[in-house]
Amino acid sequence: MPYSKLSKIEHNVYLSTGKNIKMGHNCRINENVFIQGAYIGNNVLIAPNVSILSVSHNHENIEIPIVDQGDTLPNPPTIKDNVWLGRNVVVMPGIVIGEGAIVGAGAVVTKNVDPYIIVGGVPAKFIKNRK
Repeated sequence: MPYSKLSKIEHNVYLSTGKNIKMGHNCRINENVFIQGAYIGNNVLIAPNVSILSVSHNHENIEIPIVDQGDTLPNPPTIKDNVWLGRNVVVMPGIVIGEGAIVGAGAVVTKNVDPYIIVGGVPAKFIKNRK
């Protein structure tokens, strides 16, 4: 079978406005993925039920209900080439996931992930180096 450079997006993938979304070639985005905004490299695997966030809620003023404080400015995460995001991963705004990294199922990524390492957990922490 020939090597394909086309990306594949499964059913029920929600891409927010598309304004802050860029995707490279040969990516696989599985079903029920939510992408609010992201810069996605080449050869990226995104498992089912992943959420990639680019904004959050303002919450600094305790005198005003959070729902009335509005949203933060967009800060799309960057997912470098050859990354694998496991099932049910959540990537927070502004995060950079380095080339060749693997994020284990169910992880919540709150800090940048170095290239070629495996992280997992809540919050995501170093598990193993891939090199």
